[in-house]
Amino acid sequence: MLTTSRRGLLRAGGVAALLATVGGGSVLAQDKRMRFLWWGSQERADRTNAALAAYRQTAPGVDIVGEFTGWSDYWPRLATQVAGRNAPDLIQMDYRYIFEYARRGALMPFDDDLGKALRIDDFGQQNIDSGRVDGKLYGINLGVNSVTMGFDAKAWEKAGVDAPEPGITWDEFADRAARMSANKPKPNFYASADAGGVEPAFEGWLQQDGKNLYTDDGKLGYAVGDATNWFAFWDRMRKSGACVPADVQALDQLTIETNALTTGKAATAFFHSNQFIGYQALNKAELSLGPYPTRSPDAPSGHYLKPSMLISVSSGAADKEAAVAFCNFLVEDPAAAKALGIERGVPASAKIRDAVATSLDATATKIVDYIGAITPRAIPLPPPPPTGAGELQFVLKRINEEVGFGQKTPEQAGEDMVKQAQDVLARG
Repeated sequence: MLTTSRRGLLRAGGVAALLATVGGGSVLAQDKRMRFLWWGSQERADRTNAALAAYRQTAPGVDIVGEFTGWSDYWPRLATQVAGRNAPDLIQMDYRYIFEYARRGALMPFDDDLGKALRIDDFGQQNIDSGRVDGKLYGINLGVNSVTMGFDAKAWEKAGVDAPEPGITWDEFADRAARMSANKPKPNFYASADAGGVEPAFEGWLQQDGKNLYTDDGKLGYAVGDATNWFAFWDRMRKSGACVPADVQALDQLTIETNALTTGKAATAFFHSNQFIGYQALNKAELSLGPYPTRSPDAPSGHYLKPSMLISVSSGAADKEAAVAFCNFLVEDPAAAKALGIERGVPASAKIRDAVATSLDATATKIVDYIGAITPRAIPLPPPPPTGAGELQFVLKRINEEVGFGQKTPEQAGEDMVKQAQDVLARG
């Protein structure tokens, strides 16, 4: 081979063979380069980069380049990359978006890999199926979580008001929050962030009335009166001083870093349980977490166990086999579990839960205990979001801010929310 002419080598593809012969195989192996895009805080980035470093020890011929951004910027960025045929190979995916991306052909189905390169049998069928769209598996569950209310219990105590406990009603929460803010332990501090523009909180409110954001056939699941009542509740909260004013809430970009709890403006916030690790990392005060307030003692809890997020592979991934291998590592390898912890949710894999259980710190243990506490009253997974539904979380945020700044009444906001939601869903 070493005596073959250069022209012959090029014609036969022999350059690769030559490099392999003289020790260049490791160079070629580095050609397996993939991009992994996720949203999240710096805490998540640090943990994910540690997992990527662990994977390099397992697969030294694969180089995975990580990219991350905040939630609000993530979806426009991903949409732009997909439209420009520059999608990342590995995509962190959300339940409300996976249907849209899968149905548009942007994601690769995993079905042929199940039981082979993808060994997730110990997830349990429900956790496996949480990544299915129209019967095919497009996402792998990265962790189980639910919505929660996180709060600084000592701040409530300093104000002489009991912190919210399981079973408190929304009206009781509003009353206590107003009293807490009136006796605030420091200036420009409030009992709660304004969750009127937080879609998971609105969803929980609806579910306590036996409704959902969407119907089984992809229509809007609520009426004008439902949206009006929601905006009116938070309008009362603002006017009583129970939650932060509109100018403070407008600074929240739906990230942990910009939430009023983290910026020191509020003692309470509404988010997903897996985010508790990120919140605690950025808050000096010790935080607690508990279920949402309820509409009444007999109402549904409004909590369901969902995939906190999923990992998907782009349909245009350069090396699908290598991408699937990494996905399996991320959810089924103890080294990845040690790096990730439960920041992305409680692992779906039974063996991985056992592997991380002994190494959990106090913050992570609170999350596991919380998921265990709400599970007995958890409601079924709601109907999947239809195409275009991801846009509506930003519509909700904007309309709530318009109420906050006095540009709309809750009644006008309720009508606008339903009309704009229906228009978005009609466009598909």
